[in-house]
Amino acid sequence: MSQSLTENNIVISIDKASIAVLPLETFAGKITVVDTPEKVAAAVDVLMREKVVGFDTETRPSFKKGKVNHVALMQFSTSGHCFLFRVNKIGITPELRSFIENPDIIKVGLSLKDDFSVMHRSDDFSPSSFIDLQHYVNQFHIADLGLQRIYAILFGRRISKHQRLTNWEAEELSEGQQIYAAIDAWACLRIYSYLRSGKFIPSESPYIRQPESGDGENCNVEI
Repeated sequence: MSQSLTENNIVISIDKASIAVLPLETFAGKITVVDTPEKVAAAVDVLMREKVVGFDTETRPSFKKGKVNHVALMQFSTSGHCFLFRVNKIGITPELRSFIENPDIIKVGLSLKDDFSVMHRSDDFSPSSFIDLQHYVNQFHIADLGLQRIYAILFGRRISKHQRLTNWEAEELSEGQQIYAAIDAWACLRIYSYLRSGKFIPSESPYIRQPESGDGENCNVEI
C-alpha cells in the first residue's frame, strides 16, 4: 500500500455481521447512582479531579407521535468509576451545572447535538469543553459514527444495546440498565484516550474498505 493511500484514501468501516460475532464488552468499574441532591456534591468532587471524562445521556423512549421526554439520566465516567445522575429526580443541580460548564475538564461524548437538545428541555446552561467523537474519529479515517461500531473497530468487542429502549424513569434502575449506561459513557472516554495515545494505526485496521464516491456523506450512524 502506498504512503498516499495509507494516509489519505483509506476508509474504515465495520458491518453488523462482523459486530455480531464479537465478544460482549463488560464494565469492571464502580457504578454510583446519584439519585438525591445530597449525593451530587460528592460525585462532582470525584469528577473534578479528572482531566477527561466520558459522557452520555439516556431518555425514556416515547412511542407516541409528537411526544418528547426530558433527559432522565446523565452519565459521567472516569476510567474506573461511572456516576449515573438521575436528573429526572434531582434536576440539574448547581454543582452539576458547574461541572457541565467547567472549561478545564474535557467531557467526551457522541452525537452531542442531540444530547444537548434534549438536555435543554429541562434546563438552560452553557456546556463547555465537550468533544464529539462523531467529529473526532474523522481524522483517523473511521467512517462509522455510531458508538457500537467505533468501539468494535478499535477494540474488537461488542457493546450491547438491549437496554436502550427501556424505561429510564423507572423508580429503580435495574442492574442491566446501570451497566448499559455506564458502559456508554466509559466507552466514549476509552475511545478518545486510545486514539489520543497514538496506538491506533488506521492502515493496520482489519476493517479497511475501498473508498467509494460519497464517503463521508452516508456514514453509518447507528448508536
